[in-house]
Amino acid sequence: MRELERVLVEETRLLGLAIGPEELDLFRRYYELLVGWAERVNLTAAREEREIAARHLADSLAGLLVLRGKDLRLVDVGSGAGFPGLVLKIMRPSWQVTLLEASRKKCAFLREAAARLGLTGVTVVWGRAEDAGRAPEHRGAFAGAVARGVAELRVLLEYGLPLVARGGLFVAYKGERAAEEVAGAKRALAVLGGEVRELVTYTLGGGRKGTLVVVEKVGETPAAYPRRPGVPARRPL
Repeated sequence: MRELERVLVEETRLLGLAIGPEELDLFRRYYELLVGWAERVNLTAAREEREIAARHLADSLAGLLVLRGKDLRLVDVGSGAGFPGLVLKIMRPSWQVTLLEASRKKCAFLREAAARLGLTGVTVVWGRAEDAGRAPEHRGAFAGAVARGVAELRVLLEYGLPLVARGGLFVAYKGERAAEEVAGAKRALAVLGGEVRELVTYTLGGGRKGTLVVVEKVGETPAAYPRRPGVPARRPL
C-alpha cells in the first residue's frame, strides 16, 4: 500500500470512519490531479503524499462526524482545491455538492477534477459568497454548508448562514481557538439566525487536533445580509 493510501486508512480509523478500495483509488487520482495542476494554480503548498493525506484529506473527512443524510445538499464556501467539499463528495457520492469558489483558475481545477473522477452531482459556482448568499437560486437552498480555512467565525457565519435552509447546519472547521471564536461571534449568530449546537473535537495522527463548530440555522437571515463583497471581512458583526 502506498503512502497516501496508508495514511488515509490510519487517519480514518482514528476518526471512526470506514474507507474502502474504491474511495482510496479516487483519492489517489485526486492527489495526482492536484500535483499535476500545481505548476498552473496555487492549490496547496503541500506536495508530499503524507502531508496532503493527513493535513487536507483526512482533516476534511472529519466533517462526516456531524454531517448526515443519504441525499444531503451541501455547499462548500471557499472550496479552493476542494477541501473539504470534494473530499466529502468522494466519500458520500449520493450527496449533491456545490463548490463555491471566487478564483476562476481554482474553479477550472474543480470542474476538471469532478469530471476526471467521474463524480456526478457536483456543481462548481464561480463567485463571492456575499453574492451567492443573495442569489435566489442559492439563498436558503442547502441543508448543509461547510467552510475550512477561509476566515474567522464571525465572517464565516455571514458567508455561510444565508445559504442554509432553516433547520440546516453550517459546519466551520476550526482549531484550538474555536471556543474563543464562538464567544466572539454571539452577535453574528443572533443577527444571522444561527445557534451553536455543539463543538466537536477530533484527533488525527501525531496528536493533531481540530474542532468542528456546528451551527444550526434556527431563524431567517435578514434580507440585509450578507452585506456587499468585502464588507463582512472588513467589518465583522
